[in-house]
This record gives sequence, C-alpha cells and structure tokens, in this order.
Amino acid sequence: MVAALGLIWGATFMVIELALEGITPFWLAAARIGFATLLMIAFWGCRGFKLFVEPIGKPDIFRLIIIGALSSAVPFMLLSWGQQYVTSGFAGVSMAGVALMVLPLAHFLVPGERLTVRKTLGFVIGFVGVVILIGGQAFETTGEFLEPFGRLACLSAAACYALSSVQMRLLPDVDSIGLNAVTLLIGAVIVVAAAWGIEGPPPTVDRNTLFILLFLGLVPTAGASLLRVLVIRTAGPVFMSLVNYQVPVWSVVLGGLILSEPLPPSLLTALALILCGVALSQYGALSRLFRRR
Repeated sequence: MVAALGLIWGATFMVIELALEGITPFWLAAARIGFATLLMIAFWGCRGFKLFVEPIGKPDIFRLIIIGALSSAVPFMLLSWGQQYVTSGFAGVSMAGVALMVLPLAHFLVPGERLTVRKTLGFVIGFVGVVILIGGQAFETTGEFLEPFGRLACLSAAACYALSSVQMRLLPDVDSIGLNAVTLLIGAVIVVAAAWGIEGPPPTVDRNTLFILLFLGLVPTAGASLLRVLVIRTAGPVFMSLVNYQVPVWSVVLGGLILSEPLPPSLLTALALILCGVALSQYGALSRLFRRR
C-alpha cells in the first residue's frame, strides 16, 4: 500500500499542473474532492454506512471535523493555489517534509510512537536524499511575485497532512471506509464553500480538463486516501509518512518518461539514500516482518 501511494501521489502534482491550464485553483480542488466524495459515499453505503464501533463523544466528533479539514480540504486548496507559482517538482518535494513533521508530533501525542536515535537518523538520511534529488532544479524561480507564498502554501499543505495523520491515529475503533467517506464529505463542504466564496460560481471546463479532474478525484484522492487511512490505522502515522520520501522519486521519473524532462544525474544516489533512510528508521518493523515469514 505504501509503494502504491508513493507512485500515485508522485504523479499527482504533474496532473495538477495540467488541470490548472483549464480551471481555477479552488474549483480544481472542489472538483477533485467532490468526485472522490461521491465515490466513497457509494462504497460506504454498500457497507451499510458503518462508522464507529462504539458511541463517541464530542471530542471525537470535533477531532473528526479537524481531520476532514486537514486531510483533504485545506491541503488541496493550498496545493492547487501554490502550484500556480511553483514547479510541480517543488510541490512534490515539499511532501517529504511530512515525515519530519510527523515524527515529533507522534512522539508526544501517539502512544508507542517514540522518537529514537535510530528513527531520527533514518529520517535525516532520507531527507538528505530528497535534498540531493532535487538539487537546485526544483527550486528554479518562475519569476512570479507570489512565488514565495506558493512555496509556503505547499509546505503548509505538508503540515496539514502531518497533523491529520496524528489525529487520525487517536480516533477510537472505526470503519476505514466510513472514516474516509466522512472526512472527504467534511472536506468537500469546506472546499466548495471556499471556492464559491472566493472564485464565484463553477467555471465551464473543456472535455480534457473534465477527464483530468475525474482522474484526480477517483485515483489520487478517493483511492489513495482510502489506502492512507488503512496504513495509518494499522501501522501508524510515522510509518505512513515514509511514503512521502517516495513521492519526489516518482515525480522525477514520471516527469522524465512522460514529459521528457531531464533526469538529474544524482537520481540514483538520492534513491539509495532514501531507501536506506526508510530501512533504518523501520528496521524493527522489517525485522518482525521477516521473522513472521
């Protein structure tokens, strides 16, 4: 699941760049989350609209709303707006910051997710790989006055994902599909209201843009968000954050293969460092896996 998420999300930023050619950023986010919400509610209904195993209190309801805002609504709007002013490479690389943000949050908030020397060293090695991977290419300026704010928007989206991952781990027993559907529904209400208030009524889009929006809603949003929930609920937010080290790799590879973008010569070195960082930080989990086999 983690490998699939890395591939899907690695391609998402390239697809967002294509979608921005035919639609405004906030309505892009609204269409993306809207299509995903409809699909996930249909799946949820087939399962009988199951959600929490036991009745929940007001704190859990409030946490559910926060997760809906931070796991989809706010980061989708930030990324769509930010990618008007920064490269897709920078947007993809900024997601690697989720791993660093989750680590201290999980240490203080999630039982059993302790910050150890080995985990810290693994994340540092992985992050060095990300830095080598992007070099200066992904940070080339576009000449836009708002570019610094675009970069800040992408990094803020990463912070939202980190916070929502930790909050999701703190929820009581819950059906994964139901949780995914409810959080997407909450996010859809927020994004549609924001898009209508900021950009006015939905714009008319051409057929190609509509197909791109459908893809964004069904694959990297509905499908990938379900995988994300399953990983967080079973393996924890720190393990989930490892997927963000794969995203820059796939962004570079897919850009080279599909868009004929030049591949940085440091790709293999960066890839080796990222994989070493992942293996080191998760050495205990990997050892238990091999022992079970």
